[in-house]
Amino acid sequence: MRNIWLLICILGIACTSWAQGNKDSWTNLSVLRPGQKIQIVAMNSKEHSGIFVSFSEAAIVYQDNAGGQTIPRPDVLRVKLMESKHRLRNFLIGGVVGAGAGAGIGAASWENNGYLGSKGVGAAVGATIGAAVGAVIGALVPTHHTIYSANRP
Repeated sequence: MRNIWLLICILGIACTSWAQGNKDSWTNLSVLRPGQKIQIVAMNSKEHSGIFVSFSEAAIVYQDNAGGQTIPRPDVLRVKLMESKHRLRNFLIGGVVGAGAGAGIGAASWENNGYLGSKGVGAAVGATIGAAVGAVIGALVPTHHTIYSANRP
């Protein structure tokens, strides 16, 4: 059980360090290249999705089905880059983490009795179930990176 908590803490530290950064700088939008798919969340929580065109100190311009759209900077709450890469990586990481957690839980909860086998069987069953669940969760983890996030007034 102690190993599971250690794993959760390590993953938590990694996630929080990844989430930190200076997301409130409008100049972060300079990493976007024209043609990349983005999502803009307005101050009124309305979401706009489209293809990034450009930005200036005053506004961000994107292309959607209706044509070119411009949103003034004061109306922009958040800009996310909508990427679909790293699915395989997330799938594999989720499967490995799930297998480890499942093996630990299976071995700890499996009872030693004659017809169900030893704790090793419990670890194998737990690892199999954990790997499947972890892989699915890993594949479903979104890979959208927040490029800009304004402080709400």
